[in-house]
Amino acid sequence: MGNNYTSLSSEAWQLESMLAEIPEENVIERMSLEARLESVKSALERTPKPSMEKKAKLTFRGKPVLGSYGIAADFGAKAAGAFSDAFVAVAAGLAENLKHIGPLPNKDKHQLLITGTAIGSFGFEFELPSQESSLFPELAQSADAMEKIESLFRLAAIGSDDDVAELIDEIHPRSVKKVHDFLDLLVQQQAWCALEFGEHAFSYQNFDQLKSSSLRLKEDNIRESTETFEGEFQGVLPAGRTFEFSCAKDGTLVRGKVDQTVDDADVLNREWLHKPVKVTLKIMQVGRGQPRYTLSALADISPLMP
Repeated sequence: MGNNYTSLSSEAWQLESMLAEIPEENVIERMSLEARLESVKSALERTPKPSMEKKAKLTFRGKPVLGSYGIAADFGAKAAGAFSDAFVAVAAGLAENLKHIGPLPNKDKHQLLITGTAIGSFGFEFELPSQESSLFPELAQSADAMEKIESLFRLAAIGSDDDVAELIDEIHPRSVKKVHDFLDLLVQQQAWCALEFGEHAFSYQNFDQLKSSSLRLKEDNIRESTETFEGEFQGVLPAGRTFEFSCAKDGTLVRGKVDQTVDDADVLNREWLHKPVKVTLKIMQVGRGQPRYTLSALADISPLMP
């Protein structure tokens, strides 16, 4: 039953990709494909999903891929490696132990295992590492990391700059760079991909859509800087780790978040509420989206001398 669902899912993606290449005005040419797609989707609704809690399917289309028959060996090896590195980086970012430089932490524990080739357009089936939190608490991030990669693919393709920024805010900039490196490899090889994991799935419709996504995640489109403000904290929501800061110069209200490296966000309410301070905030902006402010450390706050 699981293989039948996978086959139908792959066929649906292939049909959607083919329709994306046919102009809307070519009504007759599209009719049979649309009818088949409707039939496949109907069959998918009636077919139980296989248990995929620890499995992810990554498939490819484009120049290096020969339908469902095979894939260029050099491309396949590089793509699998780049995707694995992206997964390790996102998992490490979520576990908050990823540095801007140096080896990726816990890479041996976060290794994906290729357990088979994916049916349909050629690709790989990955098994996620064990999530036995009693042995390795950081591995509980595995499923979340795969979901974040799928979300980043999807939002980079069809989301707003603010949508992308909100997700990037949750993971380390180096994680985003590793995801970009994977997409950029596909751009260089004129390929695109689809990712399915449990209830989460996204398919790039064509090469141009993937290329556009890669450009959105490029370093020069994700700008990071710091800025120092003078004013007063108006309050912090400890559970949500969000704050409001009123600037002394013009009364502008800056809203931001407290980084996870600050153990107790409520300390801002206890020690700094409505007191004149100077604070340095990290600013991150994606494309033309709104800037997002983060207090990285308590050491970035200092009292203003009267």
